[in-house]
Amino acid sequence: MYAFLNIFFFVFHSSLIIFNLFGWTWKKTRFANLIVILLTAFSWIILGIWYGFGYCPCTDWHWQVRERLGYLDMPSSYTKFLIDSLTGLDVKEAVVDTLAVTLLALALVASVFTNVRDWKRKRK
Repeated sequence: MYAFLNIFFFVFHSSLIIFNLFGWTWKKTRFANLIVILLTAFSWIILGIWYGFGYCPCTDWHWQVRERLGYLDMPSSYTKFLIDSLTGLDVKEAVVDTLAVTLLALALVASVFTNVRDWKRKRK
């Protein structure tokens, strides 16, 4: 069961990141994208007050699963884990965190812009 959950979280969490970054590009997913980005920011910032900046429940649950599978030395960032796993590199956590925050902020700006533009067009 844990092996399945490990794969599930890898696919789900990676898909969630891709949706955060690019969901604003399709008209049908724009509003959902805005909600998901805001929930991500809420988790990183508000839940981060108690659990540490950048806290993500998906990462927390995935790390619990991986711990059960014997993986004990996991980075605090899922994004670092993903980049390192896909590239074979050991990218510095500060670089990954800066990249993640920057890309999420850019995606938020794009999502707000496209949602507001769509809303204005719909009103006319």
